[in-house]
Amino acid sequence: MARAAQVLKSGALVAFPTETVYGLGADATNAAAVARIYQVKGRPADHPLIVHLSEMHDISDWSEDIPDYAIALARNFWPGPMTLIFKRSALAQDFITGAQDTVGVRVPNHPVALALLAEFKQLGGKGIAAPSANRFGHVSPTSAQAVSEELEDYLNPSDLILDGGASSVGVESTIIDCTGTLPHILRPGAISEAMISEVTGLEVSKEDSTIRVSGSLENHYSPSAEVLLDKAPNPGDGFIALSDIATPPGVVRIASPKNNEEFARVLYAALRSADQQSLTRVVVHQPSGDDIAVAIRDRLLRASRGR
Repeated sequence: MARAAQVLKSGALVAFPTETVYGLGADATNAAAVARIYQVKGRPADHPLIVHLSEMHDISDWSEDIPDYAIALARNFWPGPMTLIFKRSALAQDFITGAQDTVGVRVPNHPVALALLAEFKQLGGKGIAAPSANRFGHVSPTSAQAVSEELEDYLNPSDLILDGGASSVGVESTIIDCTGTLPHILRPGAISEAMISEVTGLEVSKEDSTIRVSGSLENHYSPSAEVLLDKAPNPGDGFIALSDIATPPGVVRIASPKNNEEFARVLYAALRSADQQSLTRVVVHQPSGDDIAVAIRDRLLRASRGR
């Protein structure tokens, strides 16, 4: 962890595990280091990054306007799979925010991520900017091996990949806009609308938002294979569905999760497996429910639109 923190401080990149997916991290105050994230990922320059912090008190460095309901959310769900959007402070520069007046921050719930953030803070670091550690628009990585397969041709010898095992949640964090009088979900994740309302005592806003956030483009999270939703698979197709749904003859079963939480955890690895097996089509029977299934359906809809 000490070496990895020094690598970040020097301006190099460190890919590290979180409970959601693996992130590609750089010093959030170093414009040149952050520019390398965009270069390695092939990411549009106006697409903002999330700043990862070691503890919730550090959000005051990045925003001076923090509503009470956001504090309630942070106390209940951090460390955890939730990103909060605030009006930015002077510390949050355009190269982090995509030239918007808002910034996204979160405290991840993974021992390796938290240890890295703590070490980096000891060196004077204010936070680690980190999108998912994959090429832009591709399937997010949930293992160190997936990061290596995606990015090994783009990383420098000075960059590091930290192996913290498989991500336990498997889909990206819930992003919540906290700039208005009501919380507003900009990207669904493991923290559901019902959980937000229960903690804050507020309704979740349904108004349209102009804030750009990670993973909000129509085409995203896509393997090379074509992704089809809720269709009957043909022989030779890959197939992902809950375990109580039978596999038709000749179809290649690539995941049989037992519940929605496991569905989220294995989804991206299964989509990557389809490409490794050179499958041309993957049929997914989507899970129902208003829990993490909402995030699963969101990711699958974007994946079905291709890269």
